[in-house]
Amino acid sequence: MFKNKKLILITILAVFLLILTACGNKAEELPQAKDTAFLMDTLVQMQAHGENAEVAVEESMERIREIENLMSKTIKSSDIYELNHNPKTKIQISQASMAVLKKALEYAKMTDGSFDPTIGALVELWGIGTEDAAVPTQSEIEKALSNTGYQYLKLYENSAKITNPGVKIDLGGIAKGYAAEEVKDVVQKHGIQHAFVNLGGNVLVIGNKVDGSPWKIGIQDPREGRGNVMAIVDAVDSTIVTSGNYERYFEENGKLYHHIINPETGYPARNNLLSASIISENSFDADALSTAVYVMGLEKGMNFIESLENVEVMFITEKLDVYLSSGLKDIIEITDSDFNIIEGESFAN
Repeated sequence: MFKNKKLILITILAVFLLILTACGNKAEELPQAKDTAFLMDTLVQMQAHGENAEVAVEESMERIREIENLMSKTIKSSDIYELNHNPKTKIQISQASMAVLKKALEYAKMTDGSFDPTIGALVELWGIGTEDAAVPTQSEIEKALSNTGYQYLKLYENSAKITNPGVKIDLGGIAKGYAAEEVKDVVQKHGIQHAFVNLGGNVLVIGNKVDGSPWKIGIQDPREGRGNVMAIVDAVDSTIVTSGNYERYFEENGKLYHHIINPETGYPARNNLLSASIISENSFDADALSTAVYVMGLEKGMNFIESLENVEVMFITEKLDVYLSSGLKDIIEITDSDFNIIEGESFAN
């Protein structure tokens, strides 16, 4: 989770553009509520249509705020702050934090560490997204690597412990996905059938639009900034989460260093990818998966996603080749002719 608010706001525009079109007379008849707030160190936007829209949006925003207070690594009363600052000690944590830590460990194991919630020491070292971003020395990276590894995080019934004093938990790659799913629960509890929430580019849509058509979600052109779209996805009860090398980065000596750190090397992942977008029904899973498959790279990441049910991926390479997993070709439209679609079973040499 990052402190540079200006850069984050630019990032939000660069990652996703939610395309909202007119919903017809039915939309005008249904009560509607909207809200925008800066939560979880990002801009959160929400809209809901229905009889209980106002209370649903209000409760959703409050729930996101509660999650931030539990899982931020900088809020001193949070579960994660307590865990990070009391190594080798069992720390009692909330049910919500436990759910996220369990899911994070599940994906760490499933991806052989391509997604790793214990990457905090490396994130702090690089400082990408802050004013202190700089290329560390090799010795600094090796030290941070020695303090990275999901095997150092132990979970118990309602407590957790870090077994290596230098390890820091960072849930920036999964907590927003959990928050989106919590929002889904809130709006469904209130009988809302048409809603969306955008947590800094992590987009979740509930149901379809009021006129019965799918929501249209634009995927950012990774070459451009501030909302330029290269593809549109039809989405109903779906989530789209993208990880890309253009989201947060700095340049030094003519070389770009982005924020997606490879937990194995300690450096930003380099695999000829510009971005990886996960399309699925569950934002909690998609948040972790987008990071994991970007780190894995094209071939390994595609094969991994094809082994999962109800999860799809779109990769964009530096050559502007677009690789789609098997379930995407009927729901995604490439709107920029500069991009070349290649089916996921085929890989460029």
